[in-house]
Amino acid sequence: METYTLSNGVEIPKVGFGTWQVASGEEAENSVLAALEAGYRHIDTAAAYKNEDSVGAAIKKSGIAREELFITTKLGSKAHSYEGAKEALAQSLENLGLDYLDLYLIHWPNPISLRDNLWQEANAGTWKAMEEAYEAGKIRAIGISNFRQHHIDELLKTAKITPHVNQIFANPSDEQKELVEYCKEKGILIEAYSPLGVGKIFEVPELKDLAAKYEKSVAQLVLRWSLQKGFLPLPKSVTPSRIKENLEVFDFEIAQEDMDFMDTLRGVAGMAKDPDAVGF
Repeated sequence: METYTLSNGVEIPKVGFGTWQVASGEEAENSVLAALEAGYRHIDTAAAYKNEDSVGAAIKKSGIAREELFITTKLGSKAHSYEGAKEALAQSLENLGLDYLDLYLIHWPNPISLRDNLWQEANAGTWKAMEEAYEAGKIRAIGISNFRQHHIDELLKTAKITPHVNQIFANPSDEQKELVEYCKEKGILIEAYSPLGVGKIFEVPELKDLAAKYEKSVAQLVLRWSLQKGFLPLPKSVTPSRIKENLEVFDFEIAQEDMDFMDTLRGVAGMAKDPDAVGF
């Protein structure tokens, strides 16, 4: 597995296995086991997904050495405070059965409970707790998710550590170019969740033709697009054959003219949610 190097020197596998919308229990455990057997070493979950326990069970059952894995989870929207973040981190570690995390993210910048100009202070306290956990060795890297430029600007007013990662909705339907450029300037790696547009990307006829040209699936084509953009895609599936297929994206390259065409597909599979207007 090829890796990116985060701004703090930590290496992170270039493709991760996403577990959003995978139900806790047997489905989540089996899908993570299938991913690990296929060669994934980067697993992404979140407190809000309510499947950390199943992810942890799969990790334990796999028998793979902990140091070979890269495990990410995220802080839920009800834990935005200094004390809340410390408690949430401890709970996630317990759920996963781990002594440390490789990456911990603030899941959303502006939960509805903090909508009245409280999110800035809440994020500052949350980040302080995360920085302390990072310095104590409980987390190897810290980051954010769904943060736009103004959220990051506010965070950096008090942060000692610039986020290592921003995990955002990103695929040919919505690249979020201005945000991506901003993060690159700050040395923040972009992780792409919903890199397949929650399945809607498969409905685009032109992508089917383009995938045939490269003798690849539409999923492989779109994941390769993400990698060539410098993103870290997090594809999700519960089907072992597709889980394996989604990892087979390092043996071809999309020509620039085809990349340019894919960039024109804006809106075909939805757009990123406005984090200042989500209903949670």
